[in-house]
Amino acid sequence: MQLASIITGTGAYIPNDIRKNADFSDHTFFKSSGTPISAHNDTIIEKFKNITGISERRYAPAHINASDMAAVAGWQALISSGIDPETLDQIVVAHNFGDIPYDTIQSQNVPSLACRVKHILGISRPECIAFDVLVGCPGWLHSVIQSHAWFTAGMAQKVLLIGTETLSRVIDPADRDSMIFSDGAGAVVLEYQPSATGGQGILGYAAQTHSIEEVDYINMGKGYKQNGNDTLFIKMKGRKVYEYALKRVPLAMKECLDKSGISINEVSKILIHQANEKMDEEIVKRLYELYGTSSPKNVMPMSIQWLGNSSVATIPTLYHLIRNNKIAGHKISGGDIILFASVGAGMNINAVCYRV
Repeated sequence: MQLASIITGTGAYIPNDIRKNADFSDHTFFKSSGTPISAHNDTIIEKFKNITGISERRYAPAHINASDMAAVAGWQALISSGIDPETLDQIVVAHNFGDIPYDTIQSQNVPSLACRVKHILGISRPECIAFDVLVGCPGWLHSVIQSHAWFTAGMAQKVLLIGTETLSRVIDPADRDSMIFSDGAGAVVLEYQPSATGGQGILGYAAQTHSIEEVDYINMGKGYKQNGNDTLFIKMKGRKVYEYALKRVPLAMKECLDKSGISINEVSKILIHQANEKMDEEIVKRLYELYGTSSPKNVMPMSIQWLGNSSVATIPTLYHLIRNNKIAGHKISGGDIILFASVGAGMNINAVCYRV
């Protein structure tokens, strides 16, 4: 009997608070030097949309924290899978900033978000181990790889994997890049079980960390409006991140496919971290070029246009939406090959090849 790591349930928390690009029209944006940007806001926002593809994003309501969103997404995934929550072996929550109460920038990581989720869900089984993963935006996909390793080592059979973030609470309103980030949570139940069709589940993976000159491409820094405030916000060296991603991510994705024994022509969908529409399109284009071919139409579903970049939540949320026919023009059927990929702070990259 062949066992496989199979996604049996999905869930997501998508906040109802919509912030459109026009909502930033009254902001005063500054350069990193502390001087105001001279361009008109309409020009700044239009250029931003052309590059990132983002028209709107979602923010969590004031009374909701990252662990609350994680619990909702996790509960949906448990219902979708049909398993008894008390049979879980692990609850793993990927994030970067913990719980940040509204109108503060104080990260709360004790107790861990995974323990908070276990508490909210009322799961009492002590053998259900709860822990967090912090690997930048690739954190959720890292937890998938990690759980697959636990499975094959015989140390777990059922896990709840969640990505959650309230990035709206760590952004610098004076920074143009603040328009990229959003809030949300996505979750899956991953089980180690017999493959119904044979060859189902995780086929292979690749992961890399580049932390020499790349380590601070995404970091925490002071606000651009220099007013003596030492509060730190999430910051990006946008050009550096873009160049790094285009150089490194396609190679890691190819490594994953090659290790999995899968041809590029067998890939049905590529679910890449929703970081930047133009960047993601170019990554996929370069991946196919590595195989001497061009990327087909409709291979890369996107949600960034209306959900923004919610870091670790983007991939599981996107998979949940497609699985439930919520992304127009995209569907997933049994036997389809899915290539997941992510890049983010560290700098970290990972990819997973999965047969539905």
